[in-house]
Amino acid sequence: MEEPLVPLVPMSHTAHIRSHRKPRRNASALAMRAGVAGGVLSTLAVAGASGSANAAEPVTQTLELPTLTADLATQVAQSADATQQAAANYELQAERDAAAAKAAKQAKADLAEAKHKAEAKKKAAAEAARRAAATEAASRSSERTTLSASASTSTNVSAPASGSVATVVAFLKAQVGDAYVMGGTGPNAWDCSGLVQAAFKQVGVDLPRVSQDQSTSGTPVSLSNLQVGDILYWGSAGSAYHVGVYIGNGQYLDAANPSKGVVIQDLSGYPATGAVRVL
Repeated sequence: MEEPLVPLVPMSHTAHIRSHRKPRRNASALAMRAGVAGGVLSTLAVAGASGSANAAEPVTQTLELPTLTADLATQVAQSADATQQAAANYELQAERDAAAAKAAKQAKADLAEAKHKAEAKKKAAAEAARRAAATEAASRSSERTTLSASASTSTNVSAPASGSVATVVAFLKAQVGDAYVMGGTGPNAWDCSGLVQAAFKQVGVDLPRVSQDQSTSGTPVSLSNLQVGDILYWGSAGSAYHVGVYIGNGQYLDAANPSKGVVIQDLSGYPATGAVRVL
């Protein structure tokens, strides 16, 4: 079946090009534009007239500073208080530091003064002790001279014819060379009163243990009338600090001290204070 033929219509050679002519304006658009223009001109005229009328009067504007709010005012007040408190604290600390420095300086001065006084007191005490020692030494020297003279008169006194005294002296001489020990009572170490007590115990005489009591045992005798076997003491009767036994010829035997031990000594070298007789 054959397709129908479409007839061709001849077209202009410019038909595909758009027209350059402006579109026609309709009457209503033109009227609206005229009204708007007229209104603008009227407004400008009124504004101009108003401007002319007010041109002679200056325009004044008032600017108001923003007011502080209550919170900001509180913060400013608190900041001021904190600054004032800090200043007060600094001042107080400065006062404390000054007081501490003053106290330290005063303490140093007091310490120096105390040391000076202590040294002066120490020197005074040493001087007093030196003078006392010198006085005591002079007194002992005088006493020894007197006792030495008295003892020399009894040098030739012979021992009584008593076996008891001989036994005491023999025991004492047998201990010569033994050690001195405070509180010692033998058999190889003695103190002064322990040796005297042991010697007289050999003949049945019971003496007190200490020198203070031994110095008051028996009958007191003068140093110018000594006999062999008499007990010698140094110090006051009843408070003697040392004892020994007279063995004749101006000598005595005693447990002297840790450096000497038990020895025989001359009475003139260390005169006794007194003597007692128990045999």
